[in-house]
Amino acid sequence: MPAGTCNIAMIGTKFMGRAHSNAYLKVDKFFDLPLKPVMHTVAARNQDELKAFADCWGWQHCATNWQEAVTNPEVDLVDVVTTNNVHAEHTIAALEAGKHVACEKPLAGTLADAKQMVEAAEKASGKTFVWYNYRRCPAVALAHQLCKSGKLGRIYQIRGCYLQDWAGPDTPLMWRFEGDVAGSGALGDLCAHTIDTARFITGDEVTEVVGAAMETVIKERVILETGGGEISGHGAATSQKKGASTVDDIVLFVARMDSGALATFEATRLSTGYKNANRLEIHGDKGAIRFNFERMNELDWYDATLPEELQGWSTINVTNGNANHPYAGAWWPTAHVLGYEHSFINQAADMVTVIGGGEPVVPLADFADAYKVQRVLSAVVESDKQRSPVALSDIK
Repeated sequence: MPAGTCNIAMIGTKFMGRAHSNAYLKVDKFFDLPLKPVMHTVAARNQDELKAFADCWGWQHCATNWQEAVTNPEVDLVDVVTTNNVHAEHTIAALEAGKHVACEKPLAGTLADAKQMVEAAEKASGKTFVWYNYRRCPAVALAHQLCKSGKLGRIYQIRGCYLQDWAGPDTPLMWRFEGDVAGSGALGDLCAHTIDTARFITGDEVTEVVGAAMETVIKERVILETGGGEISGHGAATSQKKGASTVDDIVLFVARMDSGALATFEATRLSTGYKNANRLEIHGDKGAIRFNFERMNELDWYDATLPEELQGWSTINVTNGNANHPYAGAWWPTAHVLGYEHSFINQAADMVTVIGGGEPVVPLADFADAYKVQRVLSAVVESDKQRSPVALSDIK
């Protein structure tokens, strides 16, 4: 690695490409890092779109051949923001080339691909990271610290949901609705985040999916002909023909945790009225927390150890650097709130810090950690298919 720098190559552009590019562009302006991130190369297939993207976001080079980008001896970190079905191909090639590798979530479209990625990481010299960026929201990081310090006590129950409403009947058949590309729908796209966040905060693991239901509500969608709105494809040109949607629109499941706690999870892209409500409640014998990403600068806290006459929900504004709220000291004065993009910048800071030999503010997900979420996703699919409980020990 060139002294003092971390040269980055990113494969893919679009929605996550913008989020990650913004993170690399801003991170060393706010964080004191051991290495300077350099936006070296961005790779994608469409030369015209690629050049415009690189010029807009400040990438030094662009390549339509992703293999050249990941094997370039000048590159230190490869960031994969492509569709789920090619995560394995891209990340394994980068690991075999001796690079550090960051990958968007979920880890892969299938459990088999994810397992290959973990095995490749075990043999490689580079470090691995997965973009479970909600861990980097100060409220979620604080909840993790509270739980780790014992403030919640014994965990009784976890209740998580991720609710969006953009995928109605007029949404075209983009890759997110193609099972062979995405792997799953609301389950992998949304619920993976909630599962990871619950694991991260509590340190607990799912041992059994007691029951699950997955439903493809909208069976057919108009076929997409050009690129459009980053998540939904709205505004893009479509044909008059329709194709089958082969992923779940809604998923709900009940899980048993290793500690004995019970958990419920749900995710949907059809919950009319909710735009991006990634919500989690965790209840213990000493306290409880509530988080809703649509109010990402707040963490609701209940202290059950107080005298009964003083007990009640309180809302913590988690932007106080003087109070050691995670990441807050790098940003603005208290209550000058953060947004979605800051979770990515915070993660970029932790990744570069780890590559430079330091410690992250709170733990990062690597490939082995993200594989545990992938196993839960597979157990949910099996439980829905079999209409029966599925033990995680049966998911290899």
